[in-house]
Amino acid sequence: MSKAGVRDAIICPLSRAIRTPPLSVNKLLLGGTMIRKLKSGQYRLYSRKKDPKTGKRRNLGTFDTREAAEKHEREVQYFKRH
Repeated sequence: MSKAGVRDAIICPLSRAIRTPPLSVNKLLLGGTMIRKLKSGQYRLYSRKKDPKTGKRRNLGTFDTREAAEKHEREVQYFKRH
């Protein structure tokens, strides 16, 4: 396991084994996207940060495909840094 893998590893309390978390958990730990699938089959993009007043994440848009949501997330990140 690489140093990054060890840093991101989680110790499972039941088996005392070290395992790497699923990709979605890794993305969240590293500041990844907040894309959730809705009951309607669409995907919603949420802000990474919670609003301190409400404790909820801001809705950044609803998309028909996950790829469209990921594309918009990249556009948002680009806009924030340029």
